[in-house]
Amino acid sequence: MSSLDPDGCFGALPPHRPLPVLLVSAVALLDADNRVLLAQRPEGKAMAGLWEFPGGKVQANESPETALVRELREELGIDVTESCLAPLTFASHQYDDFHLMMPLYVCRTWKGQVRPMEGQSLQWVRPARLAEFPMPPADLPLIPLLRDWL
Repeated sequence: MSSLDPDGCFGALPPHRPLPVLLVSAVALLDADNRVLLAQRPEGKAMAGLWEFPGGKVQANESPETALVRELREELGIDVTESCLAPLTFASHQYDDFHLMMPLYVCRTWKGQVRPMEGQSLQWVRPARLAEFPMPPADLPLIPLLRDWL
């Protein structure tokens, strides 16, 4: 059982090491049946085989929303307008070589048909089943929040 530290927080963690911060945008695309799209990281990429919410790195001088619009066009062949991206939450996770900051948006409206443009596997998943898919550590805390929200 955890006890409260003097500040009223549970299980104090050691301070994070100084690492480069990587900003990545991700989206929970929702279909008409409230299923969430997951993409499997292809062979040759870090964390290959794990399932994730579509998205990617935010480039210099690019907003998270602009990056997501670009990434969804490149990865899934769909057109999304920034106004259709609703911010839901974010992940902050320290990996060995970098610290990841990842805003997660929700989107229900896009143009085009979702298709794997980079050889990745795609699957529409009911929110209650999201935890059945192996995901990168940064994505895991997003699952209960998304499941409860939907």
